[in-house]
Amino acid sequence: MSSGAKAGLVPADVLQREKQELRKHERSTKHLEEESRNAQTVFRDKSGRKRNLAQEQLEQRLKAEAEAKREEQYAKWGKGLAQERQQQQNVEDAVKEMQKPLARYIDDQDLDRMLREQEREGDPMAALIKKRKAKENKEKEKPRYKGPAPPLNRFNIWPGYRWDGVDRSNGFEQQRFARIANKKAVQELAYKWSVEDM
Repeated sequence: MSSGAKAGLVPADVLQREKQELRKHERSTKHLEEESRNAQTVFRDKSGRKRNLAQEQLEQRLKAEAEAKREEQYAKWGKGLAQERQQQQNVEDAVKEMQKPLARYIDDQDLDRMLREQEREGDPMAALIKKRKAKENKEKEKPRYKGPAPPLNRFNIWPGYRWDGVDRSNGFEQQRFARIANKKAVQELAYKWSVEDM
């Protein structure tokens, strides 16, 4: 039979022997059953190696956090950094205004400054004020050389404003420019001579 017992008419002593063998077999496998009841499941990959699920979950979580951080950065860039700063400034201004009393008097300096900074259409003084602000904001221009045209140098650098106009070089740059001009003239002459018969 499927249980391992004999089928049909069986004497009692054979049945008892079979029962004892079954009990002995159960006793021999009892410790395996206990071990397997409390055992952890072993997960394996396709090649048969054990998988460390805790490590894999940690790696997945770190990867997901990095991805979320990157997505957040891209979302921030997509909105526009300048717009975000402007929105933050607007919120701060609104909080500052909410802390002020509801009634605003004539000596309120913030209101006065805000009204002065507004540009109105058709204001005749707006151009003058803009020019004055630009003059104030413009950094001081560095002085430049204002004498006669200086001799050329190979870097086309304009002399400093303290230069007195005297050329104190050893003549190397003039010789270099003369060589370049001579070479160009010889090449042009050679070209003209080569196409003269055509």
